[in-house]
Amino acid sequence: MARTRNQHGSLRILSRKSGDVFEYRYYRTRADGKRVPANFVVGSVAELKTETEAWAKLRKTGFDPNVRTGRGRPIMFGELADHYARLELSEDQAEAVIPKAHSTITTYRRYLAKHVLPRWKAVRASELEPVAVQNWLRGMRKQNGLSNGTLVKLRNVMLVVFKHAQRYGLIPRTQEANPIAFVRQSCVSDYDPVVLTLAQCVDILSNLDDMHRVLVLADAATGLRVSELLALRWSDIDWRNSCIRVSRAYVYGKFGPPKSKASQRPVPLHPLLAALLEAWRKETPYFRDTDLVFPSFRLKGEKPPRANMLVANHLQPAARKAGIGGPVGFHTLRRTLASVLVANGSDPKLVQELLRHSNVKTTLDIYAKATTSAKLEAQGWVLQQLLVPGAKSAVV
Repeated sequence: MARTRNQHGSLRILSRKSGDVFEYRYYRTRADGKRVPANFVVGSVAELKTETEAWAKLRKTGFDPNVRTGRGRPIMFGELADHYARLELSEDQAEAVIPKAHSTITTYRRYLAKHVLPRWKAVRASELEPVAVQNWLRGMRKQNGLSNGTLVKLRNVMLVVFKHAQRYGLIPRTQEANPIAFVRQSCVSDYDPVVLTLAQCVDILSNLDDMHRVLVLADAATGLRVSELLALRWSDIDWRNSCIRVSRAYVYGKFGPPKSKASQRPVPLHPLLAALLEAWRKETPYFRDTDLVFPSFRLKGEKPPRANMLVANHLQPAARKAGIGGPVGFHTLRRTLASVLVANGSDPKLVQELLRHSNVKTTLDIYAKATTSAKLEAQGWVLQQLLVPGAKSAVV
């Protein structure tokens, strides 16, 4: 009878660009029964201070290197998710093959903890059935009112957990070992976004004051995402070359890189907007190059205000005062800019570059929504061609 080998594992400190970290090293047993070295980051030295605190944090996670997965015993989905979270969803992404944004890490962790794990944590990975997952997603829509977009994300999180487990040999690398690949879930959105007219935008602006008016006007004119606007510092505004440099975004309370490579393209700065920003800079107490353009006064300029609070306390009330029904947020202004420009005859390629989309299809299919007046004008033109003078009436 083979002797059971127990292990304690070890900690070591690694130097990384973002700072020193504690790394835990141990041996794991692959699905083929072979023992191979493995490791993951427990936390930063700045956070944990000592090795004792690092061991304490490791114990709190409940991780046990002596628990075999694979041939030793059936592996549960919760174990796969835990392995994925430790290696792929850590705050330190310096060593990641494909680094994830802070917003992605936060969202994935929330979906797993709030929705996925309560239902599937204790289910054997090998016994998880596609139809059962489909029925669960359908139930989440009916009982919790989740949208198709959210349900697709839940499915995708489960999908990447299984792919991660296959990558690391925790489960077989066969198509059948990943049941989520067979789960069907519609991604058609049932959300009908609000698109404003320019007159409605003017009414909203008239109900705002000080910084909030400049912020909303800048959003409406540039199409910048609110996360990018809130991360702007005065040094990012290139007055000489009439442009705004986008080098960071503020998402879930943290500064990070912009959404994509296309998002980092400079945004044009019209003289009218430049004059408004210059006027605001003279009013705000945070006017140095390193200061935020739109700071939180409650936090003494160290961070910007949260976007959801700006919508709830300022933008949405201003829209209601203007008699506009439906949800109005900062993304509404971005959609409105695309729709107004396309309806006004602007080249779709120009609109794509202004909004910094990677693909013009995104601009036209998702953001540029035809207004009722434009539809009536187009319909009228067709009728004028059909109802030419002297032609026989089409009415029977």
